[in-house]
Amino acid sequence: MRTPLLLLLWLYFWCEARGTLRTTGGLRRTGWEHTGTAGDGLSLRRSKRGWMWNQFFLLEEYTGSDDQYVGKLHSDKDREDGTVRYVLTGEGAGTIFVIDENSGDLHATRRLDREEKASYTLSAKAVDKLTGRDLEGPSQFTIKIHDINDNEPKFTKDPYIASVQEMADVGTFVVQVTATDADDSTYGNSAKVVYSILQGQPYFSVEPETGIIRTALPNMNREVREHYQVVIQAKDMAGQMGGLSGTTTVNITLLDINNNPPRFPQGVYQFTVPESLEPGSTIGMLKATDADTGKNAEMEYTIMDDQDMFQISTKGITQEGVITLTKTLDYEKRKIHTLRVQVENVYLDPRFHSRESFRDTATVKVVVEDVDEPPVFKRPAYIMEVKENAEIGTIIGSVSAVDPDCLFSVNRYLIDWRTDMDHVFNIHPNNGSVYISRPLDREEQAWHNISVQATENNSLMSHVPVYVRVLDVNDNAPTFDNVDEAFVCENAKAGQRIQTVSASDADQPAGGHRFFFSLAPEASVNANFTVRDNKDNTASVVTVRSGYSRVQKSVYLVPVVIADGDFPVQSSTNTLTVRVCSCDRDGNMKQCNSEAFTLAAGLSTGALVAILLCVIILLMIVVLFTALRSQREKMEPLIISKEDVRDNVVSYNDEGGGEEDTQAFDIGTLRNPEVIEDTKHRRDIIPDTKRIK
Repeated sequence: MRTPLLLLLWLYFWCEARGTLRTTGGLRRTGWEHTGTAGDGLSLRRSKRGWMWNQFFLLEEYTGSDDQYVGKLHSDKDREDGTVRYVLTGEGAGTIFVIDENSGDLHATRRLDREEKASYTLSAKAVDKLTGRDLEGPSQFTIKIHDINDNEPKFTKDPYIASVQEMADVGTFVVQVTATDADDSTYGNSAKVVYSILQGQPYFSVEPETGIIRTALPNMNREVREHYQVVIQAKDMAGQMGGLSGTTTVNITLLDINNNPPRFPQGVYQFTVPESLEPGSTIGMLKATDADTGKNAEMEYTIMDDQDMFQISTKGITQEGVITLTKTLDYEKRKIHTLRVQVENVYLDPRFHSRESFRDTATVKVVVEDVDEPPVFKRPAYIMEVKENAEIGTIIGSVSAVDPDCLFSVNRYLIDWRTDMDHVFNIHPNNGSVYISRPLDREEQAWHNISVQATENNSLMSHVPVYVRVLDVNDNAPTFDNVDEAFVCENAKAGQRIQTVSASDADQPAGGHRFFFSLAPEASVNANFTVRDNKDNTASVVTVRSGYSRVQKSVYLVPVVIADGDFPVQSSTNTLTVRVCSCDRDGNMKQCNSEAFTLAAGLSTGALVAILLCVIILLMIVVLFTALRSQREKMEPLIISKEDVRDNVVSYNDEGGGEEDTQAFDIGTLRNPEVIEDTKHRRDIIPDTKRIK
């Protein structure tokens, strides 16, 4: 029993040494695994794996001069008598991979790169050379390319750009770098990458497995150093000696935070300005310094004193504090203004705000310079009143101005005549008293606006407006208000109202108008009409008797006395013209005198003038036409005279005697048919009774 077993073991090792394995009913192969390369030689070792009849393994980047041996294919039907031919098909068959058709040895003809293609799938079969019949059907197998460490790690970016806040804690994440290796990550350590830092210590560190860069030093200050350049290496073979490596650069910038307070470069500032400086003008500018940048360096300035003469604002671009004037300066009142200005950051970081004060203060002195100023009036404007009946030379008020620079200086006053073209007012040049130089009339102009000037040494001048109000006095009598005519019917009855009259007065009494109406005393005797006061500034004109005759008297004149209620009383007598008209029973007027007819027809004076002009134009046209006709009749005998030698062309539809024939027609007959003689014959035709020879 032991002899057959020993025999089988010997046979097994012999077949392994030959690189073949025989099985029943198919192709077999013996695979060899490439384990390393030394120069052009190839070291092989037996695979300890289980039998995988459909796979071959081939080492990439073969450097030998001969074709690289892959393996051997063998069929049980091959008796090694030369009758079997092996055929290879599939990926790379005949180009990359060739097979010895007699022995079944498989070779690679060129260097292979696993990174280009990791495996090839082929088919092989055994064919009878004599008959061409397949001894073995096609059997598919795979050739896998084993990886070697021939690719260094490569970073996805170069350089990396990163940033981190200044003063960050140790271990703060900055950025993660990534390197890739084209080698096979499933075989050996060829693609296992480890990161390390070559440049950038002790400020930063990198995690070997992940490539995460972190801060390694506390309290890194941007104001000390802002930019860092870190070099990171990625090495394969797990970082072991002999592994391939690649590097990248990481540019890291420290971001600013508000960890620095603003500071004034000096504690006291001084500005000198003239007292004539206009409000809104710039006094001066302050500039505090801040080591931070951006919004962390934005500052706000404040005047801490309780005052309203100055204000301060921040200039956006330069972050300067601009001091401006809000009120007028006065050297005589105050020569120096002292301000306390504070500056602080707009945006504060609570992590650093508690460490120290993030504000600073400075003293600002504003020195006011004296300027020679014009006189200043004690009031911005003056209002004066005067009655319209005041006499010329009456003083209505006075103005007063002082020199701010010298209270005892002498000023001169005058009126700007451009504001008083009629010279109604005048002023005393020394004391500023304004008086009347011409009569006033409130009804003509109730207010006068003049400008008074004050001069100092005839050089500096100031103005002040003076408003003069003219007060009313009762110097105008009331009169009829647009009514001076009335009509009465012949059949009017006694006590009948024929007209309501009202009055107007140019005066404007403080309590309003009050008019009184009455019939003039001289018309009270045998009066035909009377006046009844309605107590509302109107009066009614009524009849005294019944019946009026147009034949006896067509027009009555009624004198009405109108008096006002002011003092002194002013009155006037106004005449109301009453015309008598014939009316029907209902009191509707039918006919008045000719003047009344004209008014009733609604013809105004302008219309009457237009009608009269039309009549005159028509008369002139008639006269002109008559004159032209007479002139024409006077000219006709001259044309008929024999001395008229002008050519006369008359068409008779017959042949004439030519240009020299002037006796053919009688011109006078043509012009005056009335003078035709019955016995007169044509001169160019011989009469029947008598022929001229």
